[in-house]
Amino acid sequence: MDLFDDAPVDNTPEFSVGELSGAVKKAIEGGFSHVRVRGEVGRVSRPGSGHLYLDLKDDRAVLSAVIWKGRAQALAHRPEEGMEVVATGKLTTFPGQSKYQMIIEDIAPAGAGALMAMLEKRKAALAAEGLFAPERKQPLPYLPEIIGVVTSPSGAVIRDILHRLRDRFPRKVLVWPVAVQGQRCAPDVAAAIEGFNRLTPGGALPRPDLLIIARGGGSLEDLWGFNEEIVARAAAASQIPLISAVGHETDTTLIDFVSDHRAPTPTAAAELAVPVRMELLAWVDQQGARLGRALSTGVQQRQQRVHDLGRALPSKDSLLNVPAQRLDHLAERLPIALKTAAAKKRLQLSEAALRPTILSRRVAEDRRRFAALSDRLTPTLLGARISRQSERLEMALSRLSDRASRQQAERVARLAALERLRETLGYKATLDRGYAVVRGEAGVVTRQDQATGKLEIEFADGRVAVSAD
Repeated sequence: MDLFDDAPVDNTPEFSVGELSGAVKKAIEGGFSHVRVRGEVGRVSRPGSGHLYLDLKDDRAVLSAVIWKGRAQALAHRPEEGMEVVATGKLTTFPGQSKYQMIIEDIAPAGAGALMAMLEKRKAALAAEGLFAPERKQPLPYLPEIIGVVTSPSGAVIRDILHRLRDRFPRKVLVWPVAVQGQRCAPDVAAAIEGFNRLTPGGALPRPDLLIIARGGGSLEDLWGFNEEIVARAAAASQIPLISAVGHETDTTLIDFVSDHRAPTPTAAAELAVPVRMELLAWVDQQGARLGRALSTGVQQRQQRVHDLGRALPSKDSLLNVPAQRLDHLAERLPIALKTAAAKKRLQLSEAALRPTILSRRVAEDRRRFAALSDRLTPTLLGARISRQSERLEMALSRLSDRASRQQAERVARLAALERLRETLGYKATLDRGYAVVRGEAGVVTRQDQATGKLEIEFADGRVAVSAD
């Protein structure tokens, strides 16, 4: 008997590992070729390949999932950890790790509640970075020359903004057309903000002084592009002051928190951008009128002040009468003073003059003194000394005579000049021109009310006594 005759016979088919993995893959893909899965996003991985790997989980299980690069770039809402989503796709296996996974073709938040939760989470993260801080806000220019508008070029929003600007204060407007909803909204708006900031001030296409980001109202999903992080960061990094005008007054997006100013509507944004031109003109007219009134009032007040000060000043007559009278008295005393001074100078001249008789007397005295001294000298020395002394004496006499003559001539000339000055300044010369001096009992009469009693009138050729009665 063969030893193998008693071995049990097994008819179970035998598969290779690859055959079994392929059969499982076919069974899973055939039974779950199109599924919708609701769950919470767990771990999210974004490698350099561009594919997106994540986990979908609930309280009982975890499902691995992958979104290929092409689909990941087209997603309207990128999944974030903790976000509740509804994913659409198919199940397949990954033989390399003996596991199954879901290939997601579309993924969306599970209702408005999920979107709001994601929005609040993103808002808290940006606020923690300080992007909402008031000190980061830039003041809006009072009257911008150029306004940049980021919006759809075909909607009613741009027409409302242009119409409002034209009514209030016409300005140059640059429009950067963007998609205001859908997948292209966020990258378009971020690129527009960055593009406006890259323009050169005063260039061929000048950089705007103010930006308006505008869109009409809509649902949360319609406005979601303005809640994307790239839009918020682009608005926060803008060096140009920015007004957000997205949706209606009750709509709030992330760009509203990072912008420098939020307008409830696009029309309100245009009103914030520029003042009313007619109101400015009226204000300028009012200020001009106020300035004119202020100048007129100021001039009138100063005129009144000058008038008041003028009344407090003495009159010119009261200031000049006393000096004029003093001048008259001095003029009357001047001739006498000149005569007295001339007499004193004449006396001094006569006393100081070197007369020949005085010189002769002095010479005689010197000769007698020399004669007395000659007795004590030898004849030879005496003769020599007498000769030298005689020469010196003659020279001294000559110099003294010349000096005396010059001094006398100078004093005579000065006396003549003083006499001419006296005659010029004296009142006698004035009398020769037809004037007269009236004297009363108290002296020279200069006013009519002083002419009382007996008077004496002095003319150039004499005096006449008269009576004022």
